[in-house]
Amino acid sequence: MSEQHYLELCEKPVQFEHASNVNNVFFDEANKQVFAVRSGGATGVVVKGPDDKNSVAFRMDDKGEVKCIKFSIGNKILAVQRTLKSVDFINFIPDYPHTEFTQECKTKNANVLGFCWTNWNEIVFITDQGIEFYQVFPDKRSLKLLKSQSINVNWYQYCPETTVILLSTTVQGNILQPFAFRNGTMSKMSKFEIELPVVPKPAKLSLSERDIAMATIYGQLYVMYLKHHSKTANSPSAEVVLYHLPREGACKKSHVLKLNTTGKFALNIVDNLVVVHHQSSQTSMIFDIKLKEPDCAVNTHQPVLPARSIHPYRIPLSDSSSWSVFQPDIIISASEGYLWYLQVKLTPTVNLLQDKGKLMDFLLRRRDCKMVILSVCSQILEGGEKGSLPVVATVFDKLNQVYKEYLEAEQSYAAVSANLKRPVRTQAVIDQSDMYTHVLSSFTEGKGVSHKFIIAVLMEYIRSLNQFQITVQHYLYELVIKMLVQHNLFYMLHQFLQYHVLSDSKPLACLLLSLESTYPPAHQLSLDMLKRLSTANDEIVEVLLSKQQVLGALRFIRSVGGHDNVSARKFLDAARQTGDQMLFYTVFRSFQQRNQRLRGSPSFNPGKNTDEDTQVHETLLICFPLSR
Repeated sequence: MSEQHYLELCEKPVQFEHASNVNNVFFDEANKQVFAVRSGGATGVVVKGPDDKNSVAFRMDDKGEVKCIKFSIGNKILAVQRTLKSVDFINFIPDYPHTEFTQECKTKNANVLGFCWTNWNEIVFITDQGIEFYQVFPDKRSLKLLKSQSINVNWYQYCPETTVILLSTTVQGNILQPFAFRNGTMSKMSKFEIELPVVPKPAKLSLSERDIAMATIYGQLYVMYLKHHSKTANSPSAEVVLYHLPREGACKKSHVLKLNTTGKFALNIVDNLVVVHHQSSQTSMIFDIKLKEPDCAVNTHQPVLPARSIHPYRIPLSDSSSWSVFQPDIIISASEGYLWYLQVKLTPTVNLLQDKGKLMDFLLRRRDCKMVILSVCSQILEGGEKGSLPVVATVFDKLNQVYKEYLEAEQSYAAVSANLKRPVRTQAVIDQSDMYTHVLSSFTEGKGVSHKFIIAVLMEYIRSLNQFQITVQHYLYELVIKMLVQHNLFYMLHQFLQYHVLSDSKPLACLLLSLESTYPPAHQLSLDMLKRLSTANDEIVEVLLSKQQVLGALRFIRSVGGHDNVSARKFLDAARQTGDQMLFYTVFRSFQQRNQRLRGSPSFNPGKNTDEDTQVHETLLICFPLSR
């Protein structure tokens, strides 16, 4: 069954002392750090991060129960909330005083709900009456209020990737007010309303913090709302509603994810996929908001794959329903003392998603997709997975569209590199060498597959490359020619070349020359191709001379205007090798006439090649020893 699990926990989790009566566990979403606080810090605080560099251990005075504890970016300043009115700070910058200093919230009668670091020395207090944005001066052990905003707050969410804080306001809690923070500035973004399934009367808090999450998907910030099943609202199952939250402009409802079940849920984002965990069935489902559903309304999505449980971890764990989920891809078991990163396994998706076009769309958007995509291509072509040509064509077109987009981005960068960021070559870029090495070369050598199907597949790939105006590499044409010759399909080869289905190139012309003994017309086809190239004049001359067609080579070089610059010796040597004295004499006289026309003398140029005249006379003596 392990092939069926497309979600798994990372191999090396962050381990920490599990929660207990004397040990409280906290998680900081910005730095991805777990704090294990023993006895209020008096007997030690151990901080574990994604890697050992972020691990810190220290002690602090027990001044009451710790409600919240977080480091600023880079572990420079520690902030600890113990009361509803203030936050304490401790410097961790070398050579700075280590003593604590405190900042009370400025708003009278307000309670601090929590705080968020937005920079190494900038912090936001969220109170039930608004937000307060401070700059911290660690050397002076003080804070300066930069900006504040009064607003009734029920609860808040923070997205550290975009430094956006989301406040739940009004009695029902469904009017959300976002604020963005950047370089010491605080910007009020457009507020928006979450559509509740039922409006309570009298009004009461109806939108829970548990049902809202913020995350970046495909580079865009979304607010995800878990809309539960409601009998009165005639909604048969729960759904996740995504609101797109741009930096500027209004927030709009943009996607609806259909869960097709009810119960308790939790959300993660992994590799731009929305992962929805269902507690009672202990299964998870994934959604890709860029996959369009043909049978659904615009931007309404069904799960990409059937719901599956997360692949079991290598040690026994207690009930996963006690796990805590954090954005974007973190799962924590405080009772066991583990922090995992959730990961997507792509290989199991291949057999779970039967529509190969949809599968390719799904895989092309994933991080580590190259080898899986290539294996899918091989599966479609070989053995029992032989797909029809339309399926093969669809797959090739999807691959080459991504390939073409990358090539165009590279060209744009090369043209105006000063103003552009170099395009990143993701694993989704499957080029011709990838296809040739991992798929096509082995496919053409496979047994049990019709040679007609092989040729059709190769031509389909070439057709797709041409459609996207990608220059076809000669080794793909060589595969086609090899298959045609192997099965004596010379008429088809002739047709392909005559109608330029196989594009002209020097390597292809050389390959055709090598086929002359098997297929004599290949010699002339090769010459015709070299002539069409117009950059292969030297190669054409060499081919003609090698076939002892000396006069043909001479006529050709005259026709392209190269007669004045060619080496006489090369032609005379070739003429001598034929043993035809009249031919030699004709070639010799031709070059004498050239010399007379160019320099006013039939002699060969001693300045250009001192030995040339002598060599020509020696050649004459060899060919005509009695001609005096």
